[in-house]
Amino acid sequence: MLSIWTAALAIALLGVSSWVGLKAANVKSELQAATALLPSLKKDIAANDAAAAAATVDSLVQHTKAARDAANDPVWKATALLPWVGPNLQAAAEVAISADDVARLGAAPLVKAFQSLDWKSLAPSADGMNLTPLKTAEPQVQAAAHAVRESSRRLNNIETANLLPQVSEPLIDARDKLSSLQSELDSAADAARLAPDMLGAERPRRYLLLMQNNAESRATGGIPGALAVIHVDKGKLKLESQTSAAALGAFIPPVPIDAEQQAIYTPRVGRFMQDVNLTPDFATTAKTARAMWEKSSGEQLDGVLSLDPVALSFILEATGPVPITDPIVQQIGSELPAQLTSKNVVQTLLSDAYAKIDEPKLQDVYFAAAAKEIFGALSSGTTDAKRLMDALSKGVEERRILLWSNSTAEQDTLGRYPLGGMISGSAIAPAQFGIYFNDGTGAKMDYWMQRTVQVVKDCTRDGYREVAVRVTSTNTAPSDAATSLPAYVTGDGAFGVPAGAVQTNVVAYGPVQADIDTVVRDGVKIPFAAQRHSQRGVGTTTIRLAPGESTTLEFNFGHIVQHSTPQIAVTPTTQAVKDVILAPQPSSCE
Repeated sequence: MLSIWTAALAIALLGVSSWVGLKAANVKSELQAATALLPSLKKDIAANDAAAAAATVDSLVQHTKAARDAANDPVWKATALLPWVGPNLQAAAEVAISADDVARLGAAPLVKAFQSLDWKSLAPSADGMNLTPLKTAEPQVQAAAHAVRESSRRLNNIETANLLPQVSEPLIDARDKLSSLQSELDSAADAARLAPDMLGAERPRRYLLLMQNNAESRATGGIPGALAVIHVDKGKLKLESQTSAAALGAFIPPVPIDAEQQAIYTPRVGRFMQDVNLTPDFATTAKTARAMWEKSSGEQLDGVLSLDPVALSFILEATGPVPITDPIVQQIGSELPAQLTSKNVVQTLLSDAYAKIDEPKLQDVYFAAAAKEIFGALSSGTTDAKRLMDALSKGVEERRILLWSNSTAEQDTLGRYPLGGMISGSAIAPAQFGIYFNDGTGAKMDYWMQRTVQVVKDCTRDGYREVAVRVTSTNTAPSDAATSLPAYVTGDGAFGVPAGAVQTNVVAYGPVQADIDTVVRDGVKIPFAAQRHSQRGVGTTTIRLAPGESTTLEFNFGHIVQHSTPQIAVTPTTQAVKDVILAPQPSSCE
């Protein structure tokens, strides 16, 4: 009799095993089929084909539902209670459930929101922008972000140490993908929430525009030589109150800034509009610039927007060529291109304008006119909305477009992203190193500077990280720059720097709690100023390069508690960021 029961039990176990194995195969095949649809979904969205995207999501949901149903089978759930095999089945079920939640509660609402958006209506025009669909889409994007966040939380709570590789590896991969997706959706949800109001959906907004000139470097890009007020009402853009930073004069007493930054960058940050961005912290720059504008004009503005000529070149890729139409400006820039394009705007504004227009005040007139023409093209209604979004995204990614809001709630959100230009907080990678450049020449020679930044040592000693960041700078100006370039460009020795030479204050930031141990120039240790800003170690040194000269600085950071991959932030220059930040070349601790 015992042998009969033993045989029956063996047959039952074999049946259960076969059934669970069949369901496991179903889960795997359905999830693989769902994954295979993701490239098609991305392609549909990129092609602005809402109908195809909706059909792809329908297929996606069918596959994830089938996987979830297979993992929800009663025999599967009962077997999941057993030791050893149980945790593996439970983990596989969680992956299937999460995949279905992301498809049904994440992808489906997103595509629904995508269907409701008319990309053409999101491009600025003479009549403004239709912001209603964006406001309507916000709850759907928020719901999708919540679904992905919850799925990510569930998968992160699963202990993987004792799982079979066939289960743990897909689980870890799903975690990584969900983490990336969660970040993207959180960003989209915040953008959908903030953008309508900041674009004047409820009331007109007015922002101070800082046009950063990379030919004279400042930590966030370049000297804010040209200023304007942007009036935004229901997405309709209008440029007002154009002037120059020099026209505002000196502020005595200076606008106050915190003691840490005053020690590093001197009170000049609050004394001259041209120096508000000696600090790399854009929130400080923006608050200071807004206060200066209020003191000068009596106007209280809603925020501050900053961009540089390279960002304008990105925008011109979306607008197409923009002609200079003002007859007076045409006469001022008679030797300059008749129209600005994505190819010529950087050289025109940062080099040729100085060579062809002798009078600095007329240079300011030309810069202001160029900005007005480009913003006018943006508001013409002919701009490609999708290309404009891509251009703005690229500008933000390279830290060439920065935004600050006087609203505490809005600024709290902006500060979580690179757009906010913060040097502390959640927008900063744990192991971020910052290399920033401030001109010490008092001229426009940075157009000729070429720089690279690279991690050349990354190792651990006694439990702490040691990282060395190498900064190579080259003055590519012609050998006869002192005479062949305009005095306004070289400075003509006005601040003690020989004409043609470039003097730069190089400021290096380590991660929180890190120290800068040494600075080495061309193989020799040199003195440097050591300070702290928001708990980050800061080191500053000054270099001067004659035409054709090059030098290398190595900032050696120690006492680093963060063990994540080093990330580099740099001052945006006329170079593409990809050409400045080189791939790491770590060495061992010796």
